[in-house]
Amino acid sequence: MKILLDESVPVQVRNALAEHDVATAIEIGLRGISNGELITRAEQAGFDLLIVADKNIRHQQNLANRRIAILELWTNHRPTLERHFARIRTAAESSTRGRYATLYEQT
Repeated sequence: MKILLDESVPVQVRNALAEHDVATAIEIGLRGISNGELITRAEQAGFDLLIVADKNIRHQQNLANRRIAILELWTNHRPTLERHFARIRTAAESSTRGRYATLYEQT
């Protein structure tokens, strides 16, 4: 699976997805662009999944007719996310193109 990490997501999240082709928005030159443009470019580049920590993206963007899956994380706090790599991997691997999913904090 080809996965893109938004610039708000710590790069270490790629360690949860070692079996996949993971890039960051910064690495591929997409730093600082709008969420809509990021989604469009990610789709054009053939990404299957965009992982974000931006809780507003689903309210700010029209996600209808999108081909890419989007997974929203509940935080961008690296140490917290590192404790949940197995959950992140499971959520990423069960993502469906064109769907928006939220991974909530586990209590």
